[in-house]
Amino acid sequence: FSTSAGARVVVSRSFADFTPQATFEIKKCDLHRLEEGPPLKAEMTREQGLQYYRTMQTVRRMELKADQLYKQKIIRGFCHLYDGQEACAAGIEAAINRSDHLITAYRAHGYTYTRGVAIKEILAELTGRKGGVAKGKGGSMHMYAPAFYGGNGIVGAQVPLGAGIALACQYQGNNQLCVTLYGDGAANQGQLFESFNMAALWKLPCIFICENNKYGMGTSVERASASTDYYKRGDFIPGLRVDGMDVLCVREATKFAADHCRSGKGPIIMELQTYRYHGHSMSDPGVSYRTREEIQEVRSKNDPISMLKDRLLSNNMASAEELKEIDVAIRKEVEDAAQYATSDPEPPLEELCNHIFYNNPPLEVRGTHPWSKLKSLS
Repeated sequence: FSTSAGARVVVSRSFADFTPQATFEIKKCDLHRLEEGPPLKAEMTREQGLQYYRTMQTVRRMELKADQLYKQKIIRGFCHLYDGQEACAAGIEAAINRSDHLITAYRAHGYTYTRGVAIKEILAELTGRKGGVAKGKGGSMHMYAPAFYGGNGIVGAQVPLGAGIALACQYQGNNQLCVTLYGDGAANQGQLFESFNMAALWKLPCIFICENNKYGMGTSVERASASTDYYKRGDFIPGLRVDGMDVLCVREATKFAADHCRSGKGPIIMELQTYRYHGHSMSDPGVSYRTREEIQEVRSKNDPISMLKDRLLSNNMASAEELKEIDVAIRKEVEDAAQYATSDPEPPLEELCNHIFYNNPPLEVRGTHPWSKLKSLS
């Protein structure tokens, strides 16, 4: 029995050695207009743990790759990265069904991935190529998938749309709901309060989620909002404030909110306290309004991926080698996707005016239409 074979046996120790399931204590949510909130303990199976780890690590790697491609000037224009906030997307998706609906603002790459779009289609969209999820015409803020109504470039504009999607769910009576996300920067928009009012009046199955990453562009929440208790800002709508850096906290709170909506109680607001490591967008270095030390402290003490990893390892639910293998596989997948996104062709010029009007051929007005080749007869 050679030592190398022995070493191999150790590395590939059987799955029976691992703890299949464990219960974790999670942070208590702050409540608004609710008698009781989500549980203070969360169960997680080994499979779930690995799945959340894979999801969050993939989003992290994908965003870091987008950062690199942007700095190489292969991605141009607006580009808002999601690294640091991965537990929000992973936790929400773990608590709702794929048939439920989700709409978010412009920091949308993470949700595009969790809603089922391949990494290569996301990166190819960022580089404006034909194989992108929106055929290379949408870019960073405009990606869509079934039951995912995209990133939306106008601050706060997705919130009334989300209320409308929830109205459709109610109208169709299919027991589905809509998760409507916005940031702390959009939280002072008038259109939010109009949407809250209608959603409450009609008891729409809508979970309004404020991803509070502490800064709206370069303005800290304290300088922008007279009240930073975003979970209370629905006034007559119940609310929860949740640790948005803990995937289990987010999952349990979202499950609680989803049950609230499906049982016909109307809308609910969740505030996820989270943090973005990058600047607001790629044109913002992100260190003029906050210190590097602040970012470093969140990274070292509160990183969503590190926290999950520690839980898995300290409860013997996974081995360090196994997680390393997952990391390596994800890096390779992202690398391959980047290769595709840089070699795929741009959409041809004749694609330019497709998907604008439904009618075909174009509608003639006064004997012409915008794409007719006019000839001078003089």
